[in-house]
Amino acid sequence: MSKSKNFLETIVQDDLQSGKYKDIITRFPPEPNGFPHIGHAKSIFINFGIAKKYGGKCNLRMDDTNPTKEDTKYVEALKDAVQWLGYKWDGDVRFTSDYFDKLYEWAIELIKMGKAYVDSLDEQTMKEYRGTVTQAGRRSKYAQRSVEENLELFEKMKNGEFKEGEHILRAKIDMSSPNMKLRDPLLYRIRHAHHFRAKDKWCIYPMYDFAHCLSDYIEGVTHSICTLEFENNRDIYDWVLDTLQLTPPRPYQHEFARLNINYTVMSKRKLLELVDGGYVNGWDDPRMPTIAGYRRRGYTPESILNFCDQIGIAKANSTVDVSQLEFCIRDDLNTKVPRVMCVVKPLKVTIENYDGTESIDASYYPHDVPKEGSRKLPFSKHIYIDAADFSQNPPKGYFRLTPTQSVRLKYAYIISFKEAIKDENGEIVELIVTYHKDSKSGQDKSGIKVKSAIQWVEASSAKQVELRLYDRLFKSDAPNGIEDLNENSLQIIKDALIEPAVITQKPDVRFQFEREGYFYAEPIDYTDEKPVFNKIVSLKDSWAKKKETQNNRRKPAEKKVQIDGAVEPMNEQEQKLFDRYTKELKLNSEVSNILARDKNLSSFFQEALDIFNSAVNIANLVVNDVAKQFKQNDIQDVKFTPKHIANLVKLIDQETISTKIAKEVFEIIIATGDDPLKIVEDKGLKQISDPDVILSIIDEVIAKNQDNVQKYKNGNKKLFGFFVGQVLKATNGKANPKVVNELVAKQLDS
Repeated sequence: MSKSKNFLETIVQDDLQSGKYKDIITRFPPEPNGFPHIGHAKSIFINFGIAKKYGGKCNLRMDDTNPTKEDTKYVEALKDAVQWLGYKWDGDVRFTSDYFDKLYEWAIELIKMGKAYVDSLDEQTMKEYRGTVTQAGRRSKYAQRSVEENLELFEKMKNGEFKEGEHILRAKIDMSSPNMKLRDPLLYRIRHAHHFRAKDKWCIYPMYDFAHCLSDYIEGVTHSICTLEFENNRDIYDWVLDTLQLTPPRPYQHEFARLNINYTVMSKRKLLELVDGGYVNGWDDPRMPTIAGYRRRGYTPESILNFCDQIGIAKANSTVDVSQLEFCIRDDLNTKVPRVMCVVKPLKVTIENYDGTESIDASYYPHDVPKEGSRKLPFSKHIYIDAADFSQNPPKGYFRLTPTQSVRLKYAYIISFKEAIKDENGEIVELIVTYHKDSKSGQDKSGIKVKSAIQWVEASSAKQVELRLYDRLFKSDAPNGIEDLNENSLQIIKDALIEPAVITQKPDVRFQFEREGYFYAEPIDYTDEKPVFNKIVSLKDSWAKKKETQNNRRKPAEKKVQIDGAVEPMNEQEQKLFDRYTKELKLNSEVSNILARDKNLSSFFQEALDIFNSAVNIANLVVNDVAKQFKQNDIQDVKFTPKHIANLVKLIDQETISTKIAKEVFEIIIATGDDPLKIVEDKGLKQISDPDVILSIIDEVIAKNQDNVQKYKNGNKKLFGFFVGQVLKATNGKANPKVVNELVAKQLDS
């Protein structure tokens, strides 16, 4: 068997070799209360991937234990996501509701064992009795009920004889346990709600911690793989299975770091708020981080899976740069899709000295010679170019058409400016140019030197199309929700012109519109009468990016001729570094490009990496913060070293501090040169990530603000931010914001 690549595979491999299990069975167990997002893609990749690698099976199970939020449309979306990513679950789709009868029997068994009781405390008292991290909880007086009374009450709960919240079933474990999850956790609650599968059979529904482990056991799951937020739940998982003394083999829970991406929200509650509030056009809006959204935008299954593979599987939470996902789709499409021409802002051009028509051969893959495929480009006296490709007063470094500078029409002839025709407002509406007869691309005998080739389409054959240009949905790298929405996340261009070869009736078609980006034929709104294309992602190097790169260089670079917006090529050593960064270290192309071209940065990065192996996070810090300091100061004058940066990233990766606090620490390092850990300890900046600690604070905040709790439950969801703010305030900003958001949502919606 091949060497394991991550700690989960090591566990699986060891379990097989020791004989603990004969066969591997994993499961993907989502709640059908929303569309799956990119975080679910990582879970799908892990669970189905491990099963496939070790010759096992993976179940698809819907965790449908909350009838108030679940729907069949979400079930279908989850099934569709798994299939689109290329996986096949074992047997039929499973549902936790399939096991409701058996789960009820096990609950009865726990009651008979004296390990579970019906509690009748009100919610507020129950929270007070729970205790805090430093104070043990108090057991409810109702825990003294006899087995017979508990059985009677539980049956009445099942039969619908009580109101919601009047009684619950709790496990009897340990009210003084340091793991607050074990302080007599809830097993069943009353819900008078119609279940989309079980209909009206049940008035009680099992809690996650009770249903999940037993569902795994019923299905023969060997490895219950979940995210770190459920780490403390593992003790309940084990307690339920051990207490019931179920026949082995039994499953065990293993946690991995959940996927966090900057400029993205992963909370289904927040995603639902975007959908219900009309801020996006449904769950499959191409700006949404849902799998359906990426699919509609034009991402490929291969790009999503490559992304999941590149970011790896870790034990500590961290945030991945969204540009790494963008790199994966570019990398996937670069050699796959045909390259064609599109004029985004058409400007009419009349070639004064050209008459007649012709067809010009043009390759679909001009930079991939072995790949075959070409089309005919109609050419005539009247064409359109992009308005950005002509300038009467060009800035320095502008290589396109000007009154004094000729340019090549890509695949065609060189043209020279003669006259600009303007409307009554002084806007240019048409250019009169001349062409050079002997300058045809591939047969050029004109001797004229040009610095660029530009896009164009022939006037009579070009097709008008709608382009939907998508940007990041949020303007903040760590968005909280709708308050951080990017108002420019969608721009629609209705009058772009495209060459006729692009118009197609085939579904699932992608193109590279040269110099503009990768585009996808909109799968829902595209028609022959109104072709619509979604922008998947921009190209990695544009003229604007080149200009920005040049301006950021310390020393003026030697002037190079630009062709089609390409940047100055790397030398051999730079290319080796770039290849290592992208292929071996899995850095995105933009970061790799910056590091490879700057000797000081690449050397600094390598020294830091030798101290602490966290390539992506160190690289991001180096190309952003370190590079900025190098630019503003002489390198020998800065007070920090690669060791400072390595130790700072280590604190972030270990979740000792948040990325926000890290910025504060870095500012102090710049000024003092002190060690990051010393700064954190001296100033008391350690982040609080323990869910139990945060949960106790949340409970105190909720207890003090019952009026706002009621307003929230009555529909004023804007108060969610108030509760998060109060918790952060209570911890002087030290609480992990992601954990706070998740736990506040869970407590308020419970």
